[in-house]
Amino acid sequence: MNFELKNVPMRTHKPRNNGLTMVMDKGFSVRQAEDFMAVGASYTDFVKLGWTTAYLTPQLEEKLAVYRSAGVHPYLGGTLFEAFVVRDQFDDFLRVIEKYKLEYAEISDGSIVMPHDQKCEYIAKLAQHVTVISEVGSKDNTKIMAPYKWISLMKAELAAGSWRLIAESRESGNVGLYRESGEVRQGLVDEILNEIPNEKIIWEAPLKAQQVWFIQLIGANVNLGNISPHEIIALESTRLGLRGDTFHNFI
Repeated sequence: MNFELKNVPMRTHKPRNNGLTMVMDKGFSVRQAEDFMAVGASYTDFVKLGWTTAYLTPQLEEKLAVYRSAGVHPYLGGTLFEAFVVRDQFDDFLRVIEKYKLEYAEISDGSIVMPHDQKCEYIAKLAQHVTVISEVGSKDNTKIMAPYKWISLMKAELAAGSWRLIAESRESGNVGLYRESGEVRQGLVDEILNEIPNEKIIWEAPLKAQQVWFIQLIGANVNLGNISPHEIIALESTRLGLRGDTFHNFI
């Protein structure tokens, strides 16, 4: 920090297991990744190359190297896993992970229909190679899962070998955890937290109001995901009670 302020909440330090921030890269160039890391490396734990953008991004290896050299873990969006699986190319997916020397991988089923037992089998297989982050929840806003179903799926995926669970919202923040308006499904979150340890969940919260809601509920060291690179400093100030929305939370 550039100067001292009293009564600022204690943040976990990198490498950390809680208070994680996952940022969404929607197709940055190498130069843009460098600029982002110059500002955000200290506050960013993971960068997800959103959905299937890794398939199209020029100089992919060079960009991954930028993130790694800044102490940030890059990984590929879960939709890319789904794109491989739906084409019966899971082994090719493993080869991509090996080629790019990725340490983390995401498994999701938000865009395809997959029996959950099969998803858990993929988690177990992938966990033999990398650290698995699995995403729970559909990208289809017409599919509303009951809380007990979320909890059942989450428990099964942890048991299968997931290191962390991502609670789905899409980059738009209006499905899964949220109503179409972007409002948090509070009852759902409360029921999940009664059954699943908070530190095991990365809550996708692309909108400021959603980030504020989770910080006020859980504290400065809540795990948050789908954060815009341009919002990384703003989010950290919100975590520390140095923004109007959380200004009185930690004094």
